[in-house]
Amino acid sequence: MLTLFICVFIAALAFEFINGFHDTANAIATVVSTKVLTPRQAILLAASTNLIGALMGTAVAKTVSGGFVDASIVTLPTVLAALIGAIVWNLLTWWLGLPSSSSHALVGGLCGAAIATSGGWSALIWHEGSNGLWPKLIKPMVLSPLIGFFLGGLIMWMLMALLKKSRPSTVNKIFGRLQIASAAFMGFSHGGNDAQKTMGILALAMFTATSSGAFESLPDSYGFLKMHTLGKESPIPIWLVILCAITMFAGTAAGGWRIIKTMGHKMVKLMPVHGFAAETTAAIIIETASKLGIPLSTTHVISTSIMGVGATHRFSAVKWGIVGRILWAWVLTLPITGILGYWMVKLLHAVGF
Repeated sequence: MLTLFICVFIAALAFEFINGFHDTANAIATVVSTKVLTPRQAILLAASTNLIGALMGTAVAKTVSGGFVDASIVTLPTVLAALIGAIVWNLLTWWLGLPSSSSHALVGGLCGAAIATSGGWSALIWHEGSNGLWPKLIKPMVLSPLIGFFLGGLIMWMLMALLKKSRPSTVNKIFGRLQIASAAFMGFSHGGNDAQKTMGILALAMFTATSSGAFESLPDSYGFLKMHTLGKESPIPIWLVILCAITMFAGTAAGGWRIIKTMGHKMVKLMPVHGFAAETTAAIIIETASKLGIPLSTTHVISTSIMGVGATHRFSAVKWGIVGRILWAWVLTLPITGILGYWMVKLLHAVGF
């Protein structure tokens, strides 16, 4: 069991690393594409603000660890299968340059793995008070892209009205500076939401390992690994928060360019004022969701914010062919990762775990 926990821990950090170059790229795509910052500068900005954001709360981590599936039926193979399913899907969509949701990939894998473990749909928490798949995943999944699109368009329209008499060179100069602030806000909100998802899955793994006796043979000095309870009041250890934030930073530095290229160059042509509007819109929505403990898809929000901003210039300014490919990736994420998580549990059971 201890060996299996180590495998789960490594897989979780691998997922967070991949999340870094898959999702954190969304947070810095616009500031790179508008040439306000170089990729290196943007990565350093995203890494530092991600770390600060990740330290600001753990509401999302608690939702992931106990708000979607019945923790009492979860085993370490369940968690490992969920992570493998999410990793496979993230690598595929990254290779294709599609900004799909790591959040939905992780939850989809977890739900599929939980169903396989329990043998039925009863493992899923659909609605339990303020928690559950319906209030914390499905409703936000539908509403947040719509809010991103229309709020992004509204903010851009207001800026256009205010700046209509300004010279383009003046606008670019002002918003070139303001976009650094909006990119920092986006990185902060992203860290406060996305970094917490791996914290949550690791907290679930620690609770499961403790319940199964995996840590009993360890000396008392390893007591930091033990999590005796799992619920709304359970603390997420600070070392876990920092570890996840640092791992996400490493992933961002390693390979975010594919997603940056799609978000900042292929979907719509961006100027600094557009980047400011899109980043501000997305950051407001994500930060609000984090306070409510909702593991929002930052990918969906920033993508639709960019679409909304671009559509205010002219509807044809958005390259809808690229958008169509992105939408297909969104639609397929939950079912495909659910299937992957389900069959990974079956495979792990077949080989003796």
